[in-house]
This record gives sequence, structure tokens and C-alpha cells, in this order.
Amino acid sequence: MVITNAAYLISSPDYTKCPPPDRPEYVFTGRSNVGKSSLINMLCNKQKLAKTSASPGKTQMINHFTIESVSGKEKTQWYIVDLPGYGFAKVSQQQRKHWEKMTKDYLTKRPNIINVFALIDSRHSPQKSDLDFLNQLGEWGIPFAIVFTKTDKSTQQDVSHNIKAFLNAMKKTWQFLPQHFTTSSIKQTGRDKILDAIDNWNEIFKNQGEISEE
Repeated sequence: MVITNAAYLISSPDYTKCPPPDRPEYVFTGRSNVGKSSLINMLCNKQKLAKTSASPGKTQMINHFTIESVSGKEKTQWYIVDLPGYGFAKVSQQQRKHWEKMTKDYLTKRPNIINVFALIDSRHSPQKSDLDFLNQLGEWGIPFAIVFTKTDKSTQQDVSHNIKAFLNAMKKTWQFLPQHFTTSSIKQTGRDKILDAIDNWNEIFKNQGEISEE
């Protein structure tokens, strides 16, 4: 799959204000400062598509990006969504609760979400906030994959140790582990594998749509 166009579309304060759910939608979320914007820019090969910031909590609404891609001779349109991060962003308790409600409503009521890419910082040992969020996705029945980010920031040995520790922590509550990817926005590691996964999901979405119309 080759992305031929990627553009910012809209920032919505509520799932009811989002664009029509007429195409596959892929969500990127994680703790604040996990590298969401950098990953989105890397995947789309467009460095200023999503705004990056050194300050946690920059993303405050549901941000939609419209994507056009070509696989073989077939063109496909889909969405990337950048959700507010969770964790240590310095915001008020009221604002935090607002984000949590906005996120829950969006994830549980948006019908065209194909997959949530849950970003985990590979530099750190397993964090409770990450594990709690993944467990919450499981309770809501939301399909997700794990993306370990910033693998260029530590040694390969440390990255492997932290990833193994995180997956082992998940095994305490999960019978089957989800698909996971390792990425570096600097080295563009993991880009092709994530885009291949999205390409496969887009094909499934298209075929299901054709079946439902018959």
C-alpha cells in the first residue's frame, strides 16, 4: 500500500461532531508524550501533518486526518484519528474527566473504528496506566494492536527487555495477546508492517460492506 495523500480534516469535541462514519477508521492513542504525532507523520511520510510538541497534552480533541492510498490498482480512502493522550499531562481534574468521557464515548459509539493502535513507550518498564487502558479496551470490546515507540532511544537489549516485560504483564489478565509492532519514527522502523496491516483491514472492511449490501 502506498499513501498518495494525507491531510488534516477536523478536530471534534465530541463523537457526534465527527465526520460521517463512511470509511475505515484507525485510532492512535497512548500516554502523553508517547510519540503519537511523530508516528502518524512517519506513516504518512508527511512531517508536519500532525503537530508535535515537547509539552504533554497538546492533543485535546478528536483529530481526524483523511488518507488516500493505492494498493495494486485500487484506491482507498480512510481515516487516521489522533486522540488525546492519557497519563501525566498537566491539566485540571475537570479537564481530565472531560477527556476521559470524550474518549470513552468516541471509542464505544463510533461504528467504523477498525482498530485502535495503542502506543507504548519502549524506553520504560510496564506502566499501570497503559495496562489499565488496554484492559479497558478489552472490556469495551474494542479491537486493538500495540505499537512500541521510540525504539531508537534505548539499546536493543533494553527495548527487548521492556517489550517482553510488558507482554508478560499483559499475560496476567489476557489469554491471547494482540498483534504488536515495534517502531522508530526517526529510523522509520515498523512503517511497512503497520501499513500492510491497515491495507489488509481495509480489504476486509470493503468485502464486508459488499456482503452487507447484498
